[in-house]
Amino acid sequence: MKKYILMLIMGISLQIHAQRCVYQKVDSVKIVTMLQKAVSNHKNKTPLFFAHQLIGRPYVAHTLEGQPTERLVVNTRQLDCTTLVETVTALTICAKNKQTSFDAYCSMLEKLRYHHHKINGYTSRLHYFTDWILSNGKAGWVKEIQSNNTPFTAVQNVRVGYMSAHPLSYVALKNNPKDVKVIAAQERKLTGQTFSYIPNKQITNSKILRQTIHDGDILAIVTNKKGLDISHVGFAEWKSDGLHLLNASMIHKKVVLEPMTLAQYMKKHPSFLGIRVIRIK
Repeated sequence: MKKYILMLIMGISLQIHAQRCVYQKVDSVKIVTMLQKAVSNHKNKTPLFFAHQLIGRPYVAHTLEGQPTERLVVNTRQLDCTTLVETVTALTICAKNKQTSFDAYCSMLEKLRYHHHKINGYTSRLHYFTDWILSNGKAGWVKEIQSNNTPFTAVQNVRVGYMSAHPLSYVALKNNPKDVKVIAAQERKLTGQTFSYIPNKQITNSKILRQTIHDGDILAIVTNKKGLDISHVGFAEWKSDGLHLLNASMIHKKVVLEPMTLAQYMKKHPSFLGIRVIRIK
């Protein structure tokens, strides 16, 4: 009888997951395996521990798109820069709370990815990374490092509007034109906010930068592209030659620890102005 009840509960749980999530069994197995391994050893409860488990995974853009209605997409097989950061952040928080279930992970991922920490259609997703930082900072899961002192010698004045200006580039907005007004309202709320950041010239292999940026910090790259705030994100990892970026790379077509230093990497992209630093609490 007990076995039957357990099987019934498991069956109901799977049905609930199928309704709220889009995932494959390999995803749930990977998530639970990583969490169990992390919880069994406190040294593994770090962002870089989880990020390194995902090195080599293919870079694939737009994995959150294509659903007729907005659902929680869990995909550890294919990652872009934002979904890598969300995946690792959710895993890190779960591990620190000694949570190892797939359900706990899904719950955390949903909270990180959506306005008010709950799915309520396409427009409830935190599309701009500044919005992601603010929402999850307010919840206490992350903290953006802000300072008026070196190396934070530059200020970003956020001006976003790309999505509402290019709605046909987004399938969901193309199919639901009324949602463009909602996105535009979100953009207006973000526009005008200011944040200190570390400009390219301050990204050096210096003592002050090593004290400022910790291994596993989220690095959000400030861009000068019109209508955007952040053009790329990844994780900080220090090596003897300086700071490196662990990221889902469109260039390498997979998750990699960049072989060049972040200073060298930034010089190869003229639109990259510097970095904002976010720490998982």
